[in-house]
Amino acid sequence: MANNTAPATSAEAITNQTAASGISRKLDAFIGTPLPDISLSGFVINLLLAALLAYILGLVYVRYGRALSNRRLFAQNFVLLASTTMIVISVVKSSLALSLGLVGALSIVRFRAAIKEPEELSFLFICIAIGLGFGGDQRLPTLIGFVILMVIVIVRGLNRDREQGHNLYVTVTSAAPASISADRILKAIEPHCRSVNLKRLDESNEIIETLFAIEIDSFDALNKARADLRALDESVSLTFMDNDRQVQ
Repeated sequence: MANNTAPATSAEAITNQTAASGISRKLDAFIGTPLPDISLSGFVINLLLAALLAYILGLVYVRYGRALSNRRLFAQNFVLLASTTMIVISVVKSSLALSLGLVGALSIVRFRAAIKEPEELSFLFICIAIGLGFGGDQRLPTLIGFVILMVIVIVRGLNRDREQGHNLYVTVTSAAPASISADRILKAIEPHCRSVNLKRLDESNEIIETLFAIEIDSFDALNKARADLRALDESVSLTFMDNDRQVQ
């Protein structure tokens, strides 16, 4: 009985080993997909196109964007972001292992600067889309999509320029929120302006910050508004920014 069991056990072990080896080879073939042969000329063309479109995107963003931050400075990141995305996608597009590694890397990436404006995030996604498109060697769809998006942005920007009447943004910040309210700030600035619109209000126990879009007629009226705002409290800090917001 012992002699009959030994050959059966040995055969079963060989069968299991063969099956495991086959599964291992299939798994290695699935995960370890060899990297594609990247055409150097095609890679360079895609990289240049990605950089060019990102540069154009930056110009459009500076001119027609609506973010209240320094748009010119923010737009300087577009070329680098789109080009880097294009390079990464060119390398990992056919490798499951590298793609999973990229997902893991992206899961720990965080923007160090706070992005308060949804528009900023939208333009960052356009940059990434440019890199993804050219990294995947999809030139025509990427170009067509980019042109359509830019037409939409420009048309919206032109319509906004015709509709809006304010010519300044005023940020009022104070470290005494208990004594200064948005209503007091509005009453101080409103008599000197043709129109006043509250755009943003941030308030906590330590600080209050308001952003107004105003339409003002003269520099003298601006000085009077500034004096009345300063008279509210010693801690008041003021920032006046023109409508273009293209601060160097």
